[in-house]
Amino acid sequence: MKEYNVITLCGSTRFKEEFLQVQKELTLQGNIVISVGLFGHSGDGEVWREGTKEMLDDMHKRKIDMANEIFVINKNGYIGSSTESEIAYAKSTGKTVRFLEKTEK
Repeated sequence: MKEYNVITLCGSTRFKEEFLQVQKELTLQGNIVISVGLFGHSGDGEVWREGTKEMLDDMHKRKIDMANEIFVINKNGYIGSSTESEIAYAKSTGKTVRFLEKTEK
């Protein structure tokens, strides 16, 4: 049985098209890709119901736990506070952190 690298995508959900493109590319490269469940900044209004955003943020940390690395969708260099938190969490648990666009971080 083949072992596959597992990658969790992180980044602002305003970049829905980039999430979908990167997910496709990484999958075709032979990775198992874990992504976001909803795109709150791209029209999925359910995210903003009471308690949902907090649940999704916590759930995303569990998705990071399941992965070998994270891939940050940082279009135009943008990294918001939730993504900053996910990057810090991934680093604290020894995960590799890769970025869509070159960054100083």
